[in-house]
Amino acid sequence: MRKKSYQGEVGIKRLQKIIRKLRSENGCLWDKKQKKEDIAKYLLEETYELIDAIGSGSPKDLKEEMGDLLFQILFLARISEEAGDFSISDVMEYVAEKMIRRHPHVFGDTKVKDVTEIKANWEDIKKHLEKRNEGSSGFFDRIPRSLPSLIRAQKVTEKASAIGFDWGTTEEVLEKIEEELAEFKASLKTGNANYIKEEIGDIMFSLVNLCRFVDVNAEAALSTSLSKFIDRFSYIEEKLKERGKDPIGASLKEMDDLWNESKLKE
Repeated sequence: MRKKSYQGEVGIKRLQKIIRKLRSENGCLWDKKQKKEDIAKYLLEETYELIDAIGSGSPKDLKEEMGDLLFQILFLARISEEAGDFSISDVMEYVAEKMIRRHPHVFGDTKVKDVTEIKANWEDIKKHLEKRNEGSSGFFDRIPRSLPSLIRAQKVTEKASAIGFDWGTTEEVLEKIEEELAEFKASLKTGNANYIKEEIGDIMFSLVNLCRFVDVNAEAALSTSLSKFIDRFSYIEEKLKERGKDPIGASLKEMDDLWNESKLKE
């Protein structure tokens, strides 16, 4: 019997057919046992890999990672369809209607002057037309707790700022950072681990506010610095290897000199 081929089909329908086969009685034992909770883990991993691909500037990597994330979305939709909840078509129709509804300045007669008005309309539509916050017990309930802390902190402070709970200037935020730094120094003298942790958290939270005030994405800023650190340390490893050494056997001064050398080469 000739094996069934999916090469002649294109797009989402082809991918959906492959997923249905994987989940079928004669499909893959591993894919068949996957649950929504399992896909949640892969969605997070694939999203971060996609973000890395965007940063790499490689169209090839971007295409691959977009495909991996799309596969997880379609796989999750298939699980939901099997449970009788909804299909991927329902998902696409829902989001299409939502985007039309939230862009009345494009698909309707609403007039806007700038991006600030567009954002205000977006929030107003969510609150009054879609009733998005109904049933929520807290102001920040709709901000996912599973978000990375830096992203979540920036979203929380943005939401608080939208109703006027905010500093007035960047200088005021800088003063707050200095205040938190002084409190952290005081906590060190106590030796109390919980107190120290709390004060470090306050410094980080204030830095997120500073990022927001100067229009910088906190998560992206830290990611850039982390990549820079790794690149510089890789330079140290490379140069030490040329000398027949490794970081463990090198002196701090030797590594520090190479660190400064890598900075100059940047």
